[in-house]
Amino acid sequence: MAQADRDLTLEESTTASEPIIKSELLYGLNDKPPVGESLFVALQHVLASFVGIITPPLIISGALGLDPVNTSYIVSMSLFASGICTFIQCRRIGPVGSGLLSLQGTSFAFLGPVIGVGTAAIQGGSTPEQALALIFGLCFFGAAVEIILSRFLHLMGKIITPVVSGTVVMIIGLGLIKTGITSLAGGVAAQQAGTFGSWQNLGLGGLVLAIVVALTVSSNRFLRMGAIAIALIIGYIIAAFMGLVNFSNLSSLPLFSLPVPFRFGMSFNFAAFLPFILLYVLTAIETVGDLTATSAVSGEPVKGAVYVRRIKGGVLGDGVNSAIAALLNTFPNTTFSQNNGVIQMTGVGSRYVGFYVAGIFAVLGLLPIIGGVFQAIPQPVLGGATLVMFGSIAVAGLNIVASAGLDRRAMIIVAVSLGLGLGVLYAPEIFADKPPIFKNLFGSSISTGGLSAILLSWLLPRKSEMGEISSDFVEEA
Repeated sequence: MAQADRDLTLEESTTASEPIIKSELLYGLNDKPPVGESLFVALQHVLASFVGIITPPLIISGALGLDPVNTSYIVSMSLFASGICTFIQCRRIGPVGSGLLSLQGTSFAFLGPVIGVGTAAIQGGSTPEQALALIFGLCFFGAAVEIILSRFLHLMGKIITPVVSGTVVMIIGLGLIKTGITSLAGGVAAQQAGTFGSWQNLGLGGLVLAIVVALTVSSNRFLRMGAIAIALIIGYIIAAFMGLVNFSNLSSLPLFSLPVPFRFGMSFNFAAFLPFILLYVLTAIETVGDLTATSAVSGEPVKGAVYVRRIKGGVLGDGVNSAIAALLNTFPNTTFSQNNGVIQMTGVGSRYVGFYVAGIFAVLGLLPIIGGVFQAIPQPVLGGATLVMFGSIAVAGLNIVASAGLDRRAMIIVAVSLGLGLGVLYAPEIFADKPPIFKNLFGSSISTGGLSAILLSWLLPRKSEMGEISSDFVEEA
């Protein structure tokens, strides 16, 4: 058994008294499912996360006016970097990584600042390639913010309680539901084409959703583990017969892409760097919520020494992985919340599945043609499958909050944070005329809700017995 495996096993044996969120698991964190089952579950994680990984680079490339060759290369490197970073996060190399089944992917949080910096550089006379050099330089050095912050998370122990992290997880899940239902109705392309919410889209997405639900409640564990993949495959086939699958983009993709570190170079601008500092801090907070959800759905502790060590290692891994992503010519990586829904739906929380996921992502990054096949999955099919998973994330957050006990103080923190966080999601236009740095800070439900929860947890008076997490962080430090 490897040293990291022995360390994790030792940690498990010393935390019997720490509260664990109940979860109906077929395979726990350190179980090793058979290769066939591992690949089957890993494929479902890939299907759930693939679009989320490639969408930010596609949006950024379009905004910067990149040519198809560079766009394809950056998308490929996003997948390849996700593979490398997922392996580090799941494997836990030294202090780096959580050791949980946690996937890494391109962060949506950086879209605004990255596009803003890039377009400003181009307007100032830079080429798109020179703009990318500046972006990747800012992302590379900004990763140090999260790396340093990870070493001081124990100082936030009185603030980042289960109520705070559970609330952030709820906001993450509830925020993603909008993405899921939008996909089910046809996605952005359908909105532009005027077919959004058509009976065809709703019927196809509803069918996939129904298949996921039916297979998930099945007593057959193979059907349960394969619910998402089976539903997606059936939906894909039906969509193909309906003429909704488009493979026309495959001919323009190269057959093979090799990673070339700093292919576009690197530059730096301190004024443009300021928003990135704030975003890396918020990304660390989001990672705490994501990893807490992963611990919960994996049947692992959400408080105590092992939990704190995993959270600190996960945030450190987030920072290191974002630096690796910049080196590989793609954008900051963060923990993905989609995989928590897959864990809950399949009942497989084994971190060894993450190694297979990492391998698949790396291969997809080297073989863009394969990734193009996944990219061709129609939006209603993806929406039908992901909607259930996103709802499961919100339930996991509720479970975390409930495990801590809902007194008056906790209810105020949850109510205000949900109200503000989801309010920003439903009415983003309230920040339309605000300065860019303000919009970057409060423009997302996660940042607004997360900061609200942290501030309230810090400012509201508490009872002495509510400081358990604080002592855990201090002891670990």
